[in-house]
Amino acid sequence: MNDWARKIREGDARALARAATGVENREPAALDTLRELTPSAGSARIVGITGPPGAGKSTLVDALAAALRQHGKTVAILAVDPTSRATGGALLGDRIRMQQHHADAGIFIRSMATRGAAGGLSRATGDMARLMDAAGKDYVLIETVGVGQDEIEIADLVQVTVLVLVPGMGDDIQAIKAGIMEIADIFVINKSDQPGADRVELELRAEGFHQPIVRAVATEGTGIAELLELVGKAPSLPRLPGQAGNLPHFDHLGIAVQSLEQAIPFYESLGFAVTHRETVATEKVHVAMLPTADSRIELLEPSAPDSPISKFLEKRGPGLHHVALRVPDLNAAIERLRAGGARLLNEPRPGAGGHLYVFVHPASAGGVLLELIQESA
Repeated sequence: MNDWARKIREGDARALARAATGVENREPAALDTLRELTPSAGSARIVGITGPPGAGKSTLVDALAAALRQHGKTVAILAVDPTSRATGGALLGDRIRMQQHHADAGIFIRSMATRGAAGGLSRATGDMARLMDAAGKDYVLIETVGVGQDEIEIADLVQVTVLVLVPGMGDDIQAIKAGIMEIADIFVINKSDQPGADRVELELRAEGFHQPIVRAVATEGTGIAELLELVGKAPSLPRLPGQAGNLPHFDHLGIAVQSLEQAIPFYESLGFAVTHRETVATEKVHVAMLPTADSRIELLEPSAPDSPISKFLEKRGPGLHHVALRVPDLNAAIERLRAGGARLLNEPRPGAGGHLYVFVHPASAGGVLLELIQESA
């Protein structure tokens, strides 16, 4: 691990700030540092706060961060602001509104410019969230700019999506239900002390949304404790079929190779860097991990003649061996698969990096060997 990455892991706020700037500007040294840090990511709870303009997202994020600090949790806030036409940077409105936290070393606040990106996010938001996760933050709160119906990209980056609504939106719920409404894990009716909060909740239920609804007055802290509790247990909440936020996360592609030493230079020529190497004794395989922008490539070399990878290479030659997905609850996923008659190749056991995993037979997964990995808590 380089000196920059080491300082970030040790909690050096200045080093983290430099890396954040570098990642947003796509500087090679910062991206290399991010790749070195990526194996340390996976422990943070990443929460998206989205909703239309004027819903009070910033005030809600501010109150949620304060509540998390009261519980001793460290927090990174990534506030995506509109791009300044003069400088190309963020307008910094969110950072100005959150000045009460400026002296708290447990909160890291970063405003990010959209820089022309659609969907309510910056193009670097995913990398920035991974950086904060790898830096050891307990929670990463991502606040989008004010969004409309079809701006749902946030659901692909976070574990929990909070959609903030306000009284007076009753007529709008029917109009936007086909888009952003469907990615919500939790609805927050902010400014609920104003007339119309009852109607918003009734409209949500009438349109068939069954997610938890929190009535909040963020300026007074009302509803924040309830929201915090729901955010903490959100992966176990029931969600509507087809929601983007309910999908497993793609983790990596496993590629069988005859020799790691021969295969790695090719990937390095494309800009990849090996961040982790390991021998998994139970599978009799040598592993090299190469992070991509938002996932990984796992190169697999047999460590013994009777390794499953050896048999794969003898039968099919080098190539795609498996696809790996991260799931919030591996045991629950296994129960559902068994109930549906799927064939599993092993009981949950630790693999590369110590993560629990199971393999699903290709006959049950459309012809591809599928690995399911327990998502880090």
